[in-house]
Amino acid sequence: MINRIGFFALVLMCSFMLSVSAQTFDPVSYVSTLVGTNSKYELSTGNTYPATALPWGMNFWSPQTGKMGDGWMYKYTADKIRGFKQTHQPSPWMNDYGQFSIMPGTGKSVFNEDERASWFTHKAEVAKPYYYSVYLADVDVTTEIAPTERAAIFRFTFPDSENSYVVTDAFDRGSYVKIIPEENKIIGYTTRNSGGVPDNFKNYFVIIFDKPFANYAVVKDGEITNGEKVFEGNHAGAVIGFTTSNNEQVHARVASSFISEDQAELNLKELGNEGFDEIAEKGKARWNEVLGKIKVEDDNIDNLRTFYSNLYRTVLFPRNLSEIDANGNVVHYSPYNGKVLTGYMFTDTGFWDTFRSLFPFLNFVYPSENVKMQEGLVNAYKESGFLPEWASPGHRSIMVGNNSASVVADAYLKGLRGYDIETLWEALKHGANNVHPKVAASGRTGYKEYNKYGYIPNDVKIRQNVARTLEYAYDDWTIYALGKALGKPESEIGIYAERAMNYKNLYNPKNKLMAGRAVDGSFSDSFNPTDWGRDFTEGNSWHYSWSVFHDPKGLMTLMGGREEFVTMLDSVFIIPGSKGMDSRGMIHEMREMQVMDMGQYAHGNQPIQHMVYLYNYAGEPWKTQYWAREIMDKLYSAAPDGYCGDEDNGQTSAWYVFSSLGFYSVCPGSNEYILGSPLFNKVSIELENGNEISINAMDNSKENRYVADMELNGKKYTKNYLTHDDLMKGAVINFKMSDTPNKKRGVSESDFPYSFSNER
Repeated sequence: MINRIGFFALVLMCSFMLSVSAQTFDPVSYVSTLVGTNSKYELSTGNTYPATALPWGMNFWSPQTGKMGDGWMYKYTADKIRGFKQTHQPSPWMNDYGQFSIMPGTGKSVFNEDERASWFTHKAEVAKPYYYSVYLADVDVTTEIAPTERAAIFRFTFPDSENSYVVTDAFDRGSYVKIIPEENKIIGYTTRNSGGVPDNFKNYFVIIFDKPFANYAVVKDGEITNGEKVFEGNHAGAVIGFTTSNNEQVHARVASSFISEDQAELNLKELGNEGFDEIAEKGKARWNEVLGKIKVEDDNIDNLRTFYSNLYRTVLFPRNLSEIDANGNVVHYSPYNGKVLTGYMFTDTGFWDTFRSLFPFLNFVYPSENVKMQEGLVNAYKESGFLPEWASPGHRSIMVGNNSASVVADAYLKGLRGYDIETLWEALKHGANNVHPKVAASGRTGYKEYNKYGYIPNDVKIRQNVARTLEYAYDDWTIYALGKALGKPESEIGIYAERAMNYKNLYNPKNKLMAGRAVDGSFSDSFNPTDWGRDFTEGNSWHYSWSVFHDPKGLMTLMGGREEFVTMLDSVFIIPGSKGMDSRGMIHEMREMQVMDMGQYAHGNQPIQHMVYLYNYAGEPWKTQYWAREIMDKLYSAAPDGYCGDEDNGQTSAWYVFSSLGFYSVCPGSNEYILGSPLFNKVSIELENGNEISINAMDNSKENRYVADMELNGKKYTKNYLTHDDLMKGAVINFKMSDTPNKKRGVSESDFPYSFSNER
């Protein structure tokens, strides 16, 4: 038994431990950067790589298991590492640019990436956002990396060897190296890219070691030439060597720049004079600062690991391509015109993916970062004449839609200021009525047909016509909403309000779904809603028919009312995922849907990710609550296969982060977040304006996924949404959870979320 003194001592000790825990909140400790790396071309479970970086950093670092040029640079199932690569890759499908690698070795010097590759095991690997470490078995060297935004420090722990060395591989397709032995330095540049760059594109790098070189060689297109210092050609590299004692640590300080060699040297100053451990601690502190904006309390540590690993991915992209010049000014190399200009530039994001929840999440928790991104969009428009729809680093011709309109409108409508919104307004109007002369994804492919017919016909040789039409209609609504907020006259914005209803033109009453339509207005008798592609983008009609973000009520009316609408929503989970396999050659998205065993619900791709929240618009919010939890529980984890499908630059992660809080941004540009089912017992969110949101879920558990009751700031709350304004003021949200649905809550039309039809 514990006596009275012992009991009070125990209470005091527990209080002290809780106090210490509160003071040392360490969310980054829950993050694994390996989540999503167990992927391959045939089946994606994230298609990620372990990015060692700072939030929105210019440069990422990753171990490289794949060959040079392989978009799958790191596969969890691999057992050899070829190098440690500076990367700017947003996804394996887009591949990389501005890349070079570093690799230690012992014994005979080798440069060939297969010959220098070393066995490794995940048991001897640590993968954190601010720190990466791995033991390379073949060469008996431990490699550690700690990053800053534009630089990094390496620490190599060598064995007792007369022939220790480090390879620098500037990659092929045009590169340059110069060894400066008297300064323990290597400089160079790499030009390898996958498109979206001007002719003068280079990534300049500098590497400084803290140990003199005993020998050195440049590599000329694969040939090691001892004693030479300079090479410029197709494939340049360098090998520097030294004698090391057992466990001797050699450091390399690395930085790069898209601007110049001199700017790379300036960027190296981010490391200061601090050592490896100090840089790693600073990186850890920065990650805790960013991740710590959301503090989650939960008894299930796996939920915490999944949440913070997803939050980590949510704040990696878009990448800040800007640099700081000698006078302290923010400058950037323009991936659009090749000039060095003032101001911010961000890249490596595809708005087709990220307009849905990634950018709304930035507006919610990190608005000051998105203010910079909006300035970057101003610059992109000024430098190229169009806003990008997929930037990596410049315009890329991939995906559909004109969703820059959503990204711009939602930011302003959520209260972000401090950038040139009038220029962005002109950019939105221009993009809605033009198409980039060389990059079909920027602006609007088919805008003439869309404006003429109210839809893009499927017999005018424009593929993905249904997907384009539905997204253009939503984008037109965002332009209208922004124009209204800016006080633009009806004569200027009225056309966008009209076009926002164009989604109705593709509704096929025979199937109660969206379908391709010919110039003469006819629907094809051979239409099959499970067929992939063709009129749709990476999906089928069951996925895209819900892409009426701004007007679910209008869609509901087309389908015959609430009951029919809910029946169609329910049907998504009933029709087998294997349907449609015969409609085209096997692609990874189709396989991902099949193995999820959730019918036609294809969470691994973006078009349908908002769909489960639509039950709120029809008065059956408990079905949203059920399916939101089902998706979080079944399709996410902190394991290497912790995603389904492509993670896609933070979008799929942001879905989880939002949904686990208990709400989601179905319609960016509106003022509402649609309610779901909170995953955690308690969450506190620190807003940039100094206010705080507290979310409490009483009796929460895996079984208790239904919202029995809800309070907002101490008052009973029945609506199926929360407003941005209410949250920004600071809020206390209390959920009472249950294992049975409350079918009397959220059933009145006054509780339903926004639909544009209510304004028409």
